[in-house]
Amino acid sequence: MAQEVRLKLSSTDHRKLEEVCERIKKVVEETGAQMSGPIPLPTKRLIVPTRRSPDGEGKATWDKWEMRIHKRLIDIKGDERTIRRLMRIHIPEEVHVEIIMK
Repeated sequence: MAQEVRLKLSSTDHRKLEEVCERIKKVVEETGAQMSGPIPLPTKRLIVPTRRSPDGEGKATWDKWEMRIHKRLIDIKGDERTIRRLMRIHIPEEVHVEIIMK
């Protein structure tokens, strides 16, 4: 019986995110399931301005630190065997995966 699964992947390191997407593609191709994606979602930019001199003397100069969160969306329509193999994929700590069963 075919099941529909939606994977939401997010990470601050886009290279590791792409590696995980490639592993998922490989598993889906081996099992013969249907897949749409990975669909790139808009990158979230978190900007934190900090003051350079903590004591308040001198010029008011600021540093801006930025963290980018990259996101991908994958829809898979496959059997239970495909989903079990997806659960066994090694995923680095930097990549967060949310699995939604439809």
